Amino acid sequence: MKLLLRLSIFFSLLFISLPSSYGCTSNDKNALLQIKKSLNNPHLLSSWNPRTDCCTSWTGVECTNSRVTALTISSGEISGQIPNQIGDLIDLRTLDFSYLTHLTGNIPRTITKLKNLDLLRLKQNNLSGPIPEYISELKNVTFLDLSFNQFTGPIPGSFSQMPKLQAIQINDNKLTGSVPNSFGSFVGNVPNLYLFNNKLSGKIPESLSKYDFNAVDLSGNGFIGDGSMFFGRNKTTVRVDLSRNMFQFDLSKVKFARSIVSLDLSKNRIFGKFPRELSKLRLEHFNVSYNRLCGKIPRGGLLQTFEPSAFSHNLCLCGTPLKAC
Repeated sequence: MKLLLRLSIFFSLLFISLPSSYGCTSNDKNALLQIKKSLNNPHLLSSWNPRTDCCTSWTGVECTNSRVTALTISSGEISGQIPNQIGDLIDLRTLDFSYLTHLTGNIPRTITKLKNLDLLRLKQNNLSGPIPEYISELKNVTFLDLSFNQFTGPIPGSFSQMPKLQAIQINDNKLTGSVPNSFGSFVGNVPNLYLFNNKLSGKIPESLSKYDFNAVDLSGNGFIGDGSMFFGRNKTTVRVDLSRNMFQFDLSKVKFARSIVSLDLSKNRIFGKFPRELSKLRLEHFNVSYNRLCGKIPRGGLLQTFEPSAFSHNLCLCGTPLKAC
């Protein structure tokens, strides 16, 4: 009797101590096997064996309470398109298909079934076509990374309707058009904005001036007009890169947040005198070269620690580290 009691206690404790990821459901397992088949049974997914448990031994699969909650497939010989069956993993919180240079096509609409998705990273693949508006149906996504692909067409204005979005990374694509006016009315937190190295153009909506972005990178596009709406003395912005555009505004009238540590305004049409306020910033990266600035570079702070190339090719800037005035 005592032996039976001890065995009962032992197995009870064993059951309690088993990880919550033990034993994935048949629905999730079947969906994963269909995904593997759609991707032409790549060697990278050789551990996806139907005779084993997908929650404990399958590459890139993570589970919580026996449901697949994270799927990460990266840096391997994967060919084909994102399978429609991805939408059958309805408890996914993380979907990361990255560094798969032979992954082509667009993002399937079935992805909108993933109502719990928090992170969507489809970085550095060979995806193409327009970025679908229906991505905005993923209301719990906080981090969206579609960078380094071949996406074309405009930025979906519906991104502004994603209430939990904290970062938009759609840089290094072939996107065209302007920043949507709807970006002036985000329903949730204002996201970090990474749009660099596309083919975007036009003016930035003035309504973005009310936002306190943490980081903005619009470099390597064809934007025109006033780009100074990202600055403000009372903001907490850390990084701003507007380089390699055609922005045109008076730098002497800009008020800078004391929090800025990285500022690149190079290769634009920015004019005016060099503001003394810049000497008060704790800058780690700085570049205003190839603009139309004039006047003396103020001494003090960290400005004199940067190379002359950070100030070169302006109309009439002078003073250390350039030639004396």
